[in-house]
Amino acid sequence: MERRDFVKLCAASAAATTLPTAADAASLKARLYRRALLVDERQQPIRAESLRVGVNYVFDYPFAATPCFLLHLAGPAAGGIDLRTEAGGAYRWEGGIGPRKAIVAYSAICAHKLTYPTRQVSFIGYRDGPSPVAGPGKVITCCSDRSVYDPAAGARVVAGPAPQPLATILLEHDATRDELAAVGTFGGEMFETFFRKFGFRLQLEMGDRAKSGVQDRAVVRELAHYSSQWARC
Repeated sequence: MERRDFVKLCAASAAATTLPTAADAASLKARLYRRALLVDERQQPIRAESLRVGVNYVFDYPFAATPCFLLHLAGPAAGGIDLRTEAGGAYRWEGGIGPRKAIVAYSAICAHKLTYPTRQVSFIGYRDGPSPVAGPGKVITCCSDRSVYDPAAGARVVAGPAPQPLATILLEHDATRDELAAVGTFGGEMFETFFRKFGFRLQLEMGDRAKSGVQDRAVVRELAHYSSQWARC
């Protein structure tokens, strides 16, 4: 198994610059969850080269009810970008993975009001082209609060009220098989707040499995197949 992409991300998290005073939040470390191979709806492994540029792909990780975006960007996401959470935690995003370092993944839970793709509708998604909110495009936009994130720069906030970047989903790339797996998160997780806010709704929709950890495999779907509607802005 080629693990260099993942090891680079973990090393970067451990080496993130410490903030200058003891009163500031400490630098963040990667949070590892159960490894989940990314597969299609036929349970076949997703190949990095098969991901179409600019398409919104969605998978649930690290919990059954927490959706994430998987994106193949038009060009390499170089990384080396210093970011902070709302609480002041510092971390360095080290870029994309895959053959051209252009594949990235982020939590699809907006950092402002926790808007997320549901089975009925998604108000958040990647815009490849221009729009009144997205500007020239190539950004993740949340139409419920007009927050805009740059996926080529660690999903940092470039417009709107969101107080922090979207949490990074750590990916592992097996270069020999060209397979992808989710292994953890990096940055400002919001899962506890998410479950507090939407726990009753998720319980009605999914029962007790909403908070269960994803086991071994995570199914990747296009956003158009994950949500019945996509509200674009």
